[in-house]
Amino acid sequence: MPAERWEGPVDEQEAPDDRPITRAEADTSVLEQRPRISPLEDCPAEPGTPKPDAILVADQVSRTYGGLRAVDVEHLELQRGVITSLIGPNGAGKTTFFNLMTGFDRPDTGRWSFNGRPLARVPAYKVARRGMVRTFQLTKSLMRLTVLENMKLAAVDQRGERFFSALFPGRWRAQEAAIERRADELLERFKLDHMRDEFAGTLSGGQRKLLDMARALMVEPEMVMLDEPMAGVNPALTQSLLGHITGLRDRGMTVLFVEHDMDVVMGISDWVVCMAEGRIIAEGPPDKICMNRAVIDAYLGTRHDEPGYEGEGQA
Repeated sequence: MPAERWEGPVDEQEAPDDRPITRAEADTSVLEQRPRISPLEDCPAEPGTPKPDAILVADQVSRTYGGLRAVDVEHLELQRGVITSLIGPNGAGKTTFFNLMTGFDRPDTGRWSFNGRPLARVPAYKVARRGMVRTFQLTKSLMRLTVLENMKLAAVDQRGERFFSALFPGRWRAQEAAIERRADELLERFKLDHMRDEFAGTLSGGQRKLLDMARALMVEPEMVMLDEPMAGVNPALTQSLLGHITGLRDRGMTVLFVEHDMDVVMGISDWVVCMAEGRIIAEGPPDKICMNRAVIDAYLGTRHDEPGYEGEGQA
């Protein structure tokens, strides 16, 4: 006899042990039963491949320091609503590319757009207001402010920041209260609510990474760019960070992150882009990238006993 289907409110559904299950548990159960379908399934695994719904597009972007070409990206598209990992050996140009896309540095050539709007010469704070925010390899917490104050600083268009409006508290008190409520919600989500009134300087390295990520969300962005979020993080917090990153995608945000831990990259990425010597040398799903010859050579070099190798002393 087929099981009877329950169609009442989720919060009132009874679990087998007669314990009411929460909405979060019900949503998790549904996600576990339904495999996630990637919008990139039909995209060819090659550099510069077009995406069905690109949120960020870069063309002919280059940056040179003296005689060193740090970035030389011919064409790159980033798909909306997925997690894309940007990998490559040290010095490949990953962080420089982040800086160029977010207005912290200016390229020598090229054009790029976010949501179809060009970003050339747009300053970093306006890029953030358009919905693309980033974190840094080294945390940028203001150590002598509390965790809550760090969060509140990131909110945009605060009326109390204008000189004349600040003289009349009635104009900004309601907005300030709303900002504080949002900050508290994010601190609770990132499990930092117990540190709410502590100075940011008292947080551990991993907690500061969480604070940076939570603070970035105060802008309510469409795309979050994370620069080595796992670097220096205690292994005990690694799983928590991973859960928050996948949670951003599940809430409809686009995530681009730089990471050197290949287990992390292969575990949570929908798409992987590999850079070497400033160029995009490979793109594709994680299972194809890990077997890509160009990626392996970029990290490990060509083996001396492989066909076609020509080294010193070889006949």
